[in-house]
Amino acid sequence: MLQVHQEDSLKIIDKKSFDHPPIESHEDWELLLKQYAIKAERFASQIEFLTQEELHQIFVNPKYGNYYRNLHRIIEHAHYHLGQIVLLKKNTSTDLILR
Repeated sequence: MLQVHQEDSLKIIDKKSFDHPPIESHEDWELLLKQYAIKAERFASQIEFLTQEELHQIFVNPKYGNYYRNLHRIIEHAHYHLGQIVLLKKNTSTDLILR
């Protein structure tokens, strides 16, 4: 969404949605987290100033709905992954206790 808002075009290809080199060290992981934090901050600052009119504009193509619908999907998707992380951490903690 950030790319569309900045460049007014959608260039994402689903099969390359997470085309990233392997994370082979703690430093690689920390760099990835830093890059995501920077992108998230940029994204937040872009959507902060969207007007009601802009939120209801078509997002690239009518089949994708409007900006509001896509923002809502991003939030729902983030919550889905947060739930996965919670379950993984819970299972890891339980496994450690049972050992």
